[in-house]
Amino acid sequence: MTNSDTSQPEATIGERLSGASTGTIVLLLERLGFRGCYMTGVGPVTPSTCFAGPARTVRCLPTRPDVVEQQRQSGSPSMHKQAIDGISQGDVLVIDTRGTRDAAVMGDLFAERMKVAGAVGVVADGCIRDAAEISKVGIPVYASGLHNATLGNRLVTMDIGMPIACGGVLVMPGDYLVGDSMGVVVIPKQLVGKVLDAMPAQEELDTFIREKIQEGLTLARAYPPDEVLQMEYRAWVERRRAESR
Repeated sequence: MTNSDTSQPEATIGERLSGASTGTIVLLLERLGFRGCYMTGVGPVTPSTCFAGPARTVRCLPTRPDVVEQQRQSGSPSMHKQAIDGISQGDVLVIDTRGTRDAAVMGDLFAERMKVAGAVGVVADGCIRDAAEISKVGIPVYASGLHNATLGNRLVTMDIGMPIACGGVLVMPGDYLVGDSMGVVVIPKQLVGKVLDAMPAQEELDTFIREKIQEGLTLARAYPPDEVLQMEYRAWVERRRAESR
């Protein structure tokens, strides 16, 4: 996939990114001039950690009785429920809580609904509850911690599908999020093709350098590879490709 190729379905892009190292993606984004794309203070709280998909964004603000009452009188489900019920297959729900740590943005029933709706992951810079039960649901969930107080004690959901901040990173609707055991990285949508194009070569180079280090080569020569090692790397790549034909 090249940067100009937008014909692939979202599911195919998610599958290609799923399982990719967030460290490798951060490195590639930095080379493209995009720093600060890795979330801080957000980590896996479930055994399932591998996911990739486009962001469905949700913004929460401090609760206020008149705003809550206005939403209640509208006769519509709460915006938090609307955000979850509106998930599309392959989405990642991303919740901006402003780092609130004394209320939970979701529990096990919400997680169950998200899984049935097709979400591939949930990311919040706040807390969750029912951690043991959510772990059984099987959907990867990343958060800043655990808390048993429910959302309405501290927060009210105000926006869906708007630019948000999560874990110190700007997330635009449709940006791609990738999670692994380390954490979560955000790929601006327009850069997904470039990242996918560059990933195989970077992974090959990392494999080659690891082999050289295991053979006893110093970091001064191997990382980054000096000119002699670069020539050896190119020959190594050609051999691997010839063997795979």
